[in-house]
Amino acid sequence: MTQCQDDWIVVGSGFGGSVAALRLAEKGYDVTVVEKGRRFADADFAASAWQVGKLLWAPFVGLHGIMAMTPFSHVTVISGVGVGGGSLVYGNTLYVPHSDDFYRHPQWSELADWRSALAPHFDTAKRMLGVTTFAGDGPSETLMRAIADDLGVADRCHPTDVGVFLGEPGVRVADPYFGGDGPDRAGCIRCGQCMLGCRHNAKNTLEKNYLYLAEKRGARIEPGRTVVDITPIGAADGSDGYTVTTVRSGAVLRRDRRTVTTRGVVIAGGALGTNLLLRKLRDRGSLPRLSDRLGHLVRTNSEAIVAVTAGDRAADLRSDIAITTSIHPTDQIHFTNNTYGLGGDAMGLTFGPLTGGRMRLAQFVVAVLTRPLRWLSPTRMSGWSRRSVVFTIMQSTDTALRLRRRHRFGRINTTLGDGPAPEGDLPIARTIAESALRHIGGYGSTAITESLLARPTTAHILGGAVIADGPEHGVVDRYRRAFGYRDLLITDGSTVPANAGVNPSLTITAMAEEAMVHVPDKGAMPTGLDSAAGESRLSAGRHRP
Repeated sequence: MTQCQDDWIVVGSGFGGSVAALRLAEKGYDVTVVEKGRRFADADFAASAWQVGKLLWAPFVGLHGIMAMTPFSHVTVISGVGVGGGSLVYGNTLYVPHSDDFYRHPQWSELADWRSALAPHFDTAKRMLGVTTFAGDGPSETLMRAIADDLGVADRCHPTDVGVFLGEPGVRVADPYFGGDGPDRAGCIRCGQCMLGCRHNAKNTLEKNYLYLAEKRGARIEPGRTVVDITPIGAADGSDGYTVTTVRSGAVLRRDRRTVTTRGVVIAGGALGTNLLLRKLRDRGSLPRLSDRLGHLVRTNSEAIVAVTAGDRAADLRSDIAITTSIHPTDQIHFTNNTYGLGGDAMGLTFGPLTGGRMRLAQFVVAVLTRPLRWLSPTRMSGWSRRSVVFTIMQSTDTALRLRRRHRFGRINTTLGDGPAPEGDLPIARTIAESALRHIGGYGSTAITESLLARPTTAHILGGAVIADGPEHGVVDRYRRAFGYRDLLITDGSTVPANAGVNPSLTITAMAEEAMVHVPDKGAMPTGLDSAAGESRLSAGRHRP
């Protein structure tokens, strides 16, 4: 039998991968985390969105930032990159889904009572991520209450639960979360630049909790490495272990190709990264047993993104942190306010004229021609992030896409076929923008791919390797084990079977916590994790940080 170098290799260090790293290390396993992005110290994050090398991820052109933008035929995907994954760039908001559209979706409803099964793990995730309720009342919050009044849902407007240390601004203190086992922290200075990366040690990124504690327990993190192959050793089902091959991220020459062996692999590269990697491995024959359902039921959280910019150039609509207020007009619809502080002016370049309905390209052209100074002036971005509020609208409606190759050697792209496609034009989004403009004046805008192409933009892609009762319906079982393989787990957003209708970070964390409960402690089994092992460890229990 091959002597494996690692017990487990975790691919990706976002919410799902970080949970896996800590819990496996706690169970006594030797763990290595491979992350394609770089490792950031707090001071390394961008002070302004104009610092594109620190903000955007496009390594082939020398950009090694925290955010990737990936266009497909039916959606543009925004995703986090770096040690800590999406926690580096997200807006700190951490929600428990409330709609039965999620918990009782037929894709997984017969496998468990998910509302009950996940409840203790949501509690654990909240504790680990330091969830607290924001308290503040600035112009952005006032605007949100006014919109809620316009919509007739004033009672459905509330402050957000966030993962931020809201201590005394700028004051450094000993670990406030884990009884001294975690890192020192500093109180939030209310700059509002959370989505550019927190430079002030206040945002509860995964490097401040799960990953920090995992490393203290012996886990190793290898940043700047991209996994390009995973192949079973010996037995085709991976029961003898796997070889994992990595290269330097973005390198064309001197790729520094390395191959290591491991007893098990946890895939947690984010929903997009996991789908793209597994599709390549299945197509090339490295993991041929993966279900034919790989790439099906890809979700966008049925999102739309619109913005309003105050006409008064002296206006200041900033919030203390990136997202402070949530409104639920219905049980299926949820939207938030998003601001970028003073450093986000360049983000305005990703927005174009507010369009909707039919002939959006024509509307776009007409808007630019009739107001050229608004849209074409080199100075139009000056003060944009101070004067603008971005609204992210999320829905738990049952929309989906597929990710696959249209031709044998073609690019992996989105196609239709798993029910209704995500809409590129949500009437509720225009209603929200129009309400906001009645209160602040100015003009509305839409994410530019929506303006031009009616193609939605999402920062919350889910699915593609979803939970199911068998390989004919999905890619992983109820315990997140890939059908057809031993000790090959998937613990990120790709396994989420339905639109959560809220920012899914807490959901991904809780689901990963639940999955890790069923992995036995090291030494508890002579061979790999199998169905009997999973069935024997159904009691949830609570992890200690």
